[in-house]
Amino acid sequence: MRLRRILIANRGEIAARIIRTCGELGIDTVLAASEADLDSVPARLADRTICIGPPQPARSYLDVEAVVAAALETRADGLHPGYGFLAENSRLARRCDAAGIIFIGPTPAQLDAVGDKLRARQHALQAGLPVLPGGAVADLDEARRLARSIGWPLLIKSVGGGGGRGLKPVRDDAQLEALLDLAMAEAHAAFADARVYLERLVETGRHVEVQILGDGEGVIHLGDRDCSVQRRYQKLVEEAPAPGLPRAVRAAMHAAAVSLGRHLRYRGLGTVEFLFDVARQEFHFLEMNARIQVEHPVTEAITGLDLVAQQIAVAQGQALAIAQDEVAFAGHAIECRITAEDWQRDFAPSPGLVTAALFPAGAHTRVDTHIESGSKVPPFYDSMLAKIVVHGRDRGESIEQMKQALANCHIDGVHTNVAMHARLFDAPEFVAHPPDTSTLGRWLATQRA
Repeated sequence: MRLRRILIANRGEIAARIIRTCGELGIDTVLAASEADLDSVPARLADRTICIGPPQPARSYLDVEAVVAAALETRADGLHPGYGFLAENSRLARRCDAAGIIFIGPTPAQLDAVGDKLRARQHALQAGLPVLPGGAVADLDEARRLARSIGWPLLIKSVGGGGGRGLKPVRDDAQLEALLDLAMAEAHAAFADARVYLERLVETGRHVEVQILGDGEGVIHLGDRDCSVQRRYQKLVEEAPAPGLPRAVRAAMHAAAVSLGRHLRYRGLGTVEFLFDVARQEFHFLEMNARIQVEHPVTEAITGLDLVAQQIAVAQGQALAIAQDEVAFAGHAIECRITAEDWQRDFAPSPGLVTAALFPAGAHTRVDTHIESGSKVPPFYDSMLAKIVVHGRDRGESIEQMKQALANCHIDGVHTNVAMHARLFDAPEFVAHPPDTSTLGRWLATQRA
């Protein structure tokens, strides 16, 4: 079935990104927008915009019934959830199936399989992937018994979600009770699911992920990305391919990701995330994200593929259009997330009116954004304003391109992290060595001294 009209159940730069590909494919677009986004750039780019509720996400972008009703009212035959919000919500996928709307994403069963981190861990084990020592705990006594077998330090993780919520490193038994209670409370508040589990804490690790694409029968990988530059488990810089990764480790990660995809008979785009233990030179499965990722442009840059178009093709029932040996990788790409935050005041959010916005341009520079002069940054949503992506022959050239791109990026009216990125790309600890998950924290501490 060829899709004629897609409802985009999202906002911001990803909504604009999906609209662009739909236009190239000749597919009409309907933007499902909250009252706060009715005059946004994506609302003006879409063929039609429909209001799904007030600014609060729970009453608009997270309202399954409102989103499905909007698709039915506008006679959309497909629904793209983007990332965040309802992107990995199996209830939405099932409601779409029941309403005869094609959900552009994995099946409801696949969303259930990887949306629960403990269930995803079991599927990873069944597919032969390495996982960190750990397991689920229901109370302090169970946590203490498991902690003794894992050893200190360890990490408390929430079962129901990510983004750093419910994630607590624990150094010794004296910290365990308080941090366990705090993690469970955070997990319940964020995901309505207080369940947690413990894993061995990797002190020096790299966050490396593998992009996979499946059609329900076959699965291929589209290379890897390094997402180790993080603040409080939120990614800020991503690179493809992951720099300085041992060749054998890279190949094993690719094979492991494809193995999990085949085990699930996966349909659509998915990202299998791994933690590479630098000291032990080994990797372990972290989780799987069953959606398009914020950092997908760096994979597009090095493969030349439009991943949104690939999502749509598979959702329409088409077989994979490319075989594994036809995927070609070229050069090195880097992405910086530009956010409306005051990075010198502990990244305090900075909503408001953008009085001026000037973004870089060039043959090897891409900017995904929903911001222009006069745009409003509402206080209700994620603070990301844009993604700057550069593509060079190697990492060194890409770093120089990013420095030039950041120098040509000017946003007024709200605080941003552009200056932070500019300083980071001059920092020897980032430029000379592949970053690990503690690199940004160590570097930020020197900037505040």
